[in-house]
Amino acid sequence: MAILLFITGCRSFEAGSGFDRDCKYSVKNRKSYISCIPEGSVSPVIRSLPLKVDGACIDNLFSSIGLHIGTMYRYGGKSPAGFDCSGFVQYLYEKNFRMLLPRTSGELAALGRVVPKNSLNPGDLVFFGAEGKIDHVGIFIGKERFAHASVKGVKISSMSERWYTEHYACSVRIITIE
Repeated sequence: MAILLFITGCRSFEAGSGFDRDCKYSVKNRKSYISCIPEGSVSPVIRSLPLKVDGACIDNLFSSIGLHIGTMYRYGGKSPAGFDCSGFVQYLYEKNFRMLLPRTSGELAALGRVVPKNSLNPGDLVFFGAEGKIDHVGIFIGKERFAHASVKGVKISSMSERWYTEHYACSVRIITIE
């Protein structure tokens, strides 16, 4: 039952008909751009993906993750009052990189560049799914670990845990350190 709640908490995405050898599920219409709000502005601008960020921004992302460990799970949540998986990613990337990300894990999987599992960098997004659907997302933080909002709240998990190994779908890069 917990797994059922876990995988339904973030809206799913059915795979398209394209193929990528580094992605268990294909994604149609991959986006190579994103809207961002520049510092001191209120109007969004379009930027290419992966977005170039400095190392201090990655450090800030990790600090933000740490501040939210233990935050309760809330279906559809996208604030410190409660997060679901995609809401957690959306909140952190807007706060730390000023990126305006789409809302669901499936929509997030269609962003950026697919990255092989053995080439992950901190900040890459990792996706999981079952039955042809991507329905969970987390943020890779290094050493086989990722941060995510599970039904038990925001936590750090190992990608080598059985469920995550069996349900790993793909990873994408939407930021890169310049």
